[in-house]
Amino acid sequence: MTELNTKTEQAVTDQSIQRDVVLFEEIACVGGKIIGIATLNSEKSLNALSLPMVELLLPQMQQWKNDNNIALVVLQGAGDKAFCAGGDIRDLYQAMKAAPDTYQPYVEDFFTKEYNLDYLIHTFDKPVLVWGNGIVMGGGLGLMAGASHRIVTATSRIAMPEMAIGLYPDVGGSWFLNRMPEGCGLFLGLTGASINSADAKLIDLADHFLTHDKKAAVLDKLTQVKWGNTIALNHQKLTDLLLGMEDMCRSQMPPSQIRLHQSSISAVGRATSLQQAVELIQAMPNEDTWLTKAKASLQYGSPITAHIVYRLLELGQSKILADSFRLELGLSVQCGKLGEFTEGVRALLIDKDQKPNWRYKTVSDVPADVINQLFHSPWAADLHPLQHLGSLEH
Repeated sequence: MTELNTKTEQAVTDQSIQRDVVLFEEIACVGGKIIGIATLNSEKSLNALSLPMVELLLPQMQQWKNDNNIALVVLQGAGDKAFCAGGDIRDLYQAMKAAPDTYQPYVEDFFTKEYNLDYLIHTFDKPVLVWGNGIVMGGGLGLMAGASHRIVTATSRIAMPEMAIGLYPDVGGSWFLNRMPEGCGLFLGLTGASINSADAKLIDLADHFLTHDKKAAVLDKLTQVKWGNTIALNHQKLTDLLLGMEDMCRSQMPPSQIRLHQSSISAVGRATSLQQAVELIQAMPNEDTWLTKAKASLQYGSPITAHIVYRLLELGQSKILADSFRLELGLSVQCGKLGEFTEGVRALLIDKDQKPNWRYKTVSDVPADVINQLFHSPWAADLHPLQHLGSLEH
């Protein structure tokens, strides 16, 4: 009996710990409407997005979407260092390592749920405010990219650094990289370069710049707004509030790195082959610290990933959002099977030797059939795990 009680107590404790990885709060506003606040609560991991987080966020966001009393939703990260530093991919690594070169159900499950959440945010009709302070990378950018009101701060550091782990810029990257100014999507995808708040606004990954110390004031002002039942009007009320506060902070926004190098980056976008794009980046001047880091990241990264990025950009802007996520899920599952992703995670996050043994040494070594296979969907159209996406798109 004692053993049973102990097991029961442990199960309750484990459940409580799992629930605590995302904190949910509902705050009443003047006029009776409510704000839903979700806080990624894993400060030690820089709020890295885990499967338990996604499994908590998805139903809660759906519930808030359907609740007429909820006027808007706020997504934030615990602490001052990061909104979300990317996906928590250690469990993915263990699953892939346990059965190399084979299909992994856990890989499909993780990415299916993550992309469902990202798509829900993109198609959320009510305002969604993301406080993108500090590090916003990979899976964190997936949460932020689709929000209606994306706030960046003086410490925002945004990137899609998947080149370094042999994956690719997913979580909607095939959608938003294709919609940036000329060359920016390809340059950022190939280099994983970190961008600041000014860059994020320039390439439409952010809407408003505020200093982090204004966060409490923003949340307080939100409760003083008389939100109504007209969703479009609620969007405008939130925009007006943020624009009013942004005027006080503008002078503290850092200078844009992308704007400084816009002509060179645009030239990368006009490259007629991946090899030429790589050469153009490598030929950029070394006296600039930001460019030097970007070039080093390109040199370190997976040649297979470089091909994936280039192919995604080649596909152009014609795909609807739902098709982008369906394409990415197939790609992610295939990457999980190939082994390049496993090796990239091992080198960067597990053994930390930063010496990945990529399958091919340069982009010119990668056979076309390897990339073609990665872009081949593992499922028939009517069996795709994300076949239901699209009904909410507008």
